Amino acid sequence: MISLIFRSLLLFAVVAISLGNGARYTANWTSIDSRPLPVWYDEAKIGIFVHWGVFSVPGYGQFSEWFWYWWKGAQRAAEVEFMKKNYPVGFTYADFAHDFKAQFFDPDEWAEIFEASGAKYVVFTSKHHEGFCNWPSADSWNWNSVDTGPHRDLVGDLAAAIRKRKGLHFGLYHSLYEWFHPLYLKDKASGFKTQEFVFRKALPELINLVMTYKPELIWSDGDWEAPDTYWNSTEFLAWLYNDSPIKDFVVVNDRWGNGCYCKHGGYYNCADRFTPGSLPDHKWEKCQSVDNRSWGYRRNMMLSELMDLPTIITDMVYVVAIRTWWGDMGGSCGWGVNGEAIYSSKPWRIQGENTTVPVWYTSKNNTVYAILLAWPSKLLFSLAAPKTSEATNVTILDNPSVPLKWVSTTPTGLVV
Repeated sequence: MISLIFRSLLLFAVVAISLGNGARYTANWTSIDSRPLPVWYDEAKIGIFVHWGVFSVPGYGQFSEWFWYWWKGAQRAAEVEFMKKNYPVGFTYADFAHDFKAQFFDPDEWAEIFEASGAKYVVFTSKHHEGFCNWPSADSWNWNSVDTGPHRDLVGDLAAAIRKRKGLHFGLYHSLYEWFHPLYLKDKASGFKTQEFVFRKALPELINLVMTYKPELIWSDGDWEAPDTYWNSTEFLAWLYNDSPIKDFVVVNDRWGNGCYCKHGGYYNCADRFTPGSLPDHKWEKCQSVDNRSWGYRRNMMLSELMDLPTIITDMVYVVAIRTWWGDMGGSCGWGVNGEAIYSSKPWRIQGENTTVPVWYTSKNNTVYAILLAWPSKLLFSLAAPKTSEATNVTILDNPSVPLKWVSTTPTGLVV
């Protein structure tokens, strides 16, 4: 990736929002949505999402993290046949937990890889829709990673390792619903007029995660079958923002009940792999899996089904230019040289332009970055968007001490 930077006299207006001393958020969306997004998240840009649980043991099929549902809920043919072929009659999903041993889990090595990748935050699955908890939940007896399986606190071990790395932030994914939990099925049968599952399972565990591990980000999911009033979402978020130990720095997404997507919460996910065509008016996050058929491990994964590194980088640059990026990203992307154009950057007044090679723009302070994903075919390269002045200076990031020669064009633009 090539990053050109243009230092010129650009003006920015900064608006500070403060509730004032003693002001509190109330349990309604107008109040909850007025909370400013903590600065760290806007600056981070790149995150890594880790889907890991009992579903990783069978590790089979499209959207493998939904294995239990495909097998016993939808009774999808592929999963039914897989179980008939490979496991004895009477084998249950709970039996997979005994083989979820995490024997190769080295949290410090994971944290080292995350840091080397250029990611600035990591979100780990505390509990997926299967209900298995990767921490010793008191509300999930014998269906958690300490009572069975690896017999260790996976959330706590990874949190400790990540927090040793100064540049990494720790977040937790949490599914509100559980496919086959009796209390959830009972509430669902009532048309969600009862809330036994919410008050006896979902909320106690969510509060326990906050109080025990103090995540800097909560990635809520599994909400869509019921309204936010069933989940008590605004009440929880008011407590989170007012009285929790993470109230000053926690970030949340928009999955807090049917109808909340792209409308309420902290930043917006809108939908998996959602990518707007132009600059949105609200902070958003693209959750993008490297495997285009699953978020979790698949034993039948094909190389052709994975995003290659150039595609990952192209996708990331595009999304950073129009807001931020997120995904299951790994590998070194060379941000040591080009990170200045990515981290803590803002969308510019023009997000990109089509020239002989695609160009995407970001900005920071009085600098505009033109990001090129390939070398121009000619020695002269034109950019139409920048407005130049006598103070304009053009350099390339890997050699910033040597200015590049350029001439201005009219009414805007320049030739490098």
